[in-house]
Amino acid sequence: MSLITRNGRTVRITHDTQEALFATLRERLRHRRGFRLATVNLDHMTRIGSDARFARAYDAMDIVVADGRPIVWLSRLAGRPAQLMPGSDLVVPLARLATDEGRPIAMIGSTEEALQGAEAYLRAEVPGLVVAYRLAPPMGFDPEGPAAEDALRDLEASGAGLCYLALGAPKQEMMAVRGAALAPSVGLACFGAGLDFLAGHQRRAPRWMRVLALEWLWRALEAPRRMVPRYARCFAILPGLAWRAWRAR
Repeated sequence: MSLITRNGRTVRITHDTQEALFATLRERLRHRRGFRLATVNLDHMTRIGSDARFARAYDAMDIVVADGRPIVWLSRLAGRPAQLMPGSDLVVPLARLATDEGRPIAMIGSTEEALQGAEAYLRAEVPGLVVAYRLAPPMGFDPEGPAAEDALRDLEASGAGLCYLALGAPKQEMMAVRGAALAPSVGLACFGAGLDFLAGHQRRAPRWMRVLALEWLWRALEAPRRMVPRYARCFAILPGLAWRAWRAR
């Protein structure tokens, strides 16, 4: 299904179920074929509608899944229900999948301390896990600059089959696009704060709040100056997205 922004740009959800997603990822990992994976949410939809570079990055994604209850609700409204697949919930299962296929993993983003914590967590959860490459870029890291090119070439040379990009949107999506040419055998998964959650550097909403679709409220209370304006923009575009999803039905 496709979500349509107010200026006519579209975002296509490529995989409706986790079963379909994992079948594709297993095939890609087994045959050493890279991919670019994004998890679309309402915040991304607001940015795609106003940022041409971000929109082009999403257009180049091989795999896009629904991250956030509003995206799932919109998919149902459009008559093409998609399963909820937040990036934070996929980190450990994808590490298991890569390990099952004999492929090491890599991590780029966040801070060195957070990456160390995330690696320790994943090693405890996934026996046999191999981490082939890890990089915490400095402040001001440019995903389109020479340092990013060097990092992607090093990533390809490391032999990793799966790399978590935790640079935040839109940097991680833009870097994933560059990886198609510079790290063609590596699957690049844009998972935002997923590694920070594993390391305990950010607190995720309690499960009961996630079940009740209140994770947005938790994050707003945790960081009101940053998150309240973001959610205000998200709520502002929701009626238009719902109308266009209904018409697409």
